[in-house]
Amino acid sequence: MSYHKPEAKTVQDLKDVAHKLRIHSITATEASKSGHPTSCSSLAEIMSVLFFQQMRLNLKHPRDPSSDRLILSKGHAAPILYAAWAEAGLFPVEELKNLRKIDSDLEGHPTPRLNFIDVGTGSLGQGVAVGAGMAYVGKNFDKADYRTYVVVGDGESAEGSVWESLHFAGHYGLDNLCVIFDVNRLGQSEATSLQHKMDVYRDRLEAFGFNALVVDGHDIEELCKALHCAASTKNKPTAIIAKTLKGKDFPQIEDKDNWHGKPLGDKAATVIKHLEGLIVSQNVKMTPKKLCKMAMAPEVDINNVKLCTPPNYKLGDSVATRLAYGTALAKIGADNDRVIALDGDTKNSTFSDKLRNAFPERYIECFIAEQNLVGVAIGTACRRRTVAFVSTFATFFTRAFDQIRMGAISQTNVNFVGSHCGCSIGEDGPSQMGLEDLALFRSIPGSTIFYPSDAVSTERAVELAANTKGVCFIRTSRPNTAVIYNNDEPFTVGRGKIVRQKPSDEVLLIGAGITLYECLTAAEQLEKECITARVIDPFTVKPLDVDLILEQGKQCGGRIVVVEDHYQQGGLGEAVLSALAEHRNFVVKHLFVPTVPRSGPPAVLIDMFGISARNIVCAVNSILKK
Repeated sequence: MSYHKPEAKTVQDLKDVAHKLRIHSITATEASKSGHPTSCSSLAEIMSVLFFQQMRLNLKHPRDPSSDRLILSKGHAAPILYAAWAEAGLFPVEELKNLRKIDSDLEGHPTPRLNFIDVGTGSLGQGVAVGAGMAYVGKNFDKADYRTYVVVGDGESAEGSVWESLHFAGHYGLDNLCVIFDVNRLGQSEATSLQHKMDVYRDRLEAFGFNALVVDGHDIEELCKALHCAASTKNKPTAIIAKTLKGKDFPQIEDKDNWHGKPLGDKAATVIKHLEGLIVSQNVKMTPKKLCKMAMAPEVDINNVKLCTPPNYKLGDSVATRLAYGTALAKIGADNDRVIALDGDTKNSTFSDKLRNAFPERYIECFIAEQNLVGVAIGTACRRRTVAFVSTFATFFTRAFDQIRMGAISQTNVNFVGSHCGCSIGEDGPSQMGLEDLALFRSIPGSTIFYPSDAVSTERAVELAANTKGVCFIRTSRPNTAVIYNNDEPFTVGRGKIVRQKPSDEVLLIGAGITLYECLTAAEQLEKECITARVIDPFTVKPLDVDLILEQGKQCGGRIVVVEDHYQQGGLGEAVLSALAEHRNFVVKHLFVPTVPRSGPPAVLIDMFGISARNIVCAVNSILKK
């Protein structure tokens, strides 16, 4: 496709629109008395060309699956993004003055409360991963024409997560992805490390497999040509490295330090007057390109995802829940062709390889780069294009906590599956043991946490997670555990199970995963001492079945022992204690991993760190003596 230079009038109109975007950014930040007008100004020509020369948009349906995507990774430049949409006609320009107000969704950094925003940004370094996920879906699943653009600040390019994502995009040849670096030289408190060393940026990006183009970010014609080149380049993504100036065309502010995150104050009127003098056509009006109907995104249905066949186990079968996860993943994948799996080179341990073996085209290997793994998954799930399951060792999600947190802000429906939880993994030692993961995911707003104990409940947890809104986490275990539920046992989010009971029960034991079986063993041992114990499997830690615990706890005299293969803070025990905080007449003994474990046989570690059946028996005897 040959490049046709835009007409002189088009170039001038784009320049005029850029200046209008600058003015809107100033007036909006002045109205809110906060914001980042200088960070917006360096982007003005880039946004003008993207919105009014390059991107194909549907203003009636901004999240149209077939329209181009734009991720503003440098989310603090939100005012100019809002201004571009307003200039495009999505909403009145006057609304820009509501920036950052409590009753406006034009927040300080973008969130999907706005119908034209796919993901929340502003925690820097995450936009490329999300964009790469979107581009992967467009290229490999939707097989559609839409393109994905990511605008990255030069300051945030110091984040290692950016380079994880660039590697991913280069490895998979995402030629429908264009990453635009706004190299305006200045960070928040001082100049960036590379400042305007454009050759260094170019060399690094070329080394990561990108078609790297250095341009003057304030030159309309150079930007048009570079974006055309990006759209024409095959088998590799493009990076446009735009040399810009912070506060461009702001007299006495342009390229000056100490203006980050500050409205212009008493200089605003002078700067606006200067910008208005640069506009040739005060009434300039441009509209974005409309969608091309050549290769539209297909309609997809990701509702009511089911296991293609029910669980098929015998009571007493010994099956690790991590293995049952893989089995269930392949089953829901057979039911719905939009179920995908992503992993960080642990697929033969998490058993996500079961989906890869069945449907290799729907498995995405993200290698050992967990921050990118999570970000890509969030991108794949945008606009309801996929049902994404992300798996790795539970402890490695701690590295991507910020991405998961931002996923919740982005209203994502991604499902996370963490295997190898607790000290019960054994000889691999504490660096591999997930002992903080429940605390991490419980703190995520709107999250649902499944902690299945056998293969049947695990398969149903996967099925439920696929249909549950918000962030879901499934905690799976490494050791084999006995199947204790019938294949037709129904499971519901927020409803636990009583797995052992007698009318004479004197104490309630609550365990999950491997500690449920320690509770059952302890109950058998206690019965030999003429003490009967009731045992509950919570199934979901969040939401917790509070009513079940209250009712069964009262029937057991208010005596409860909670046992978990997790640290004290933030896990199952604290969830139970929190649920009982407003209720009288309960005594709770909480058994947990009290300190950093060590390598050793699982059974030895479970006992050494206080969560074995022997320890439970001691706790019960202690609580009965009170």
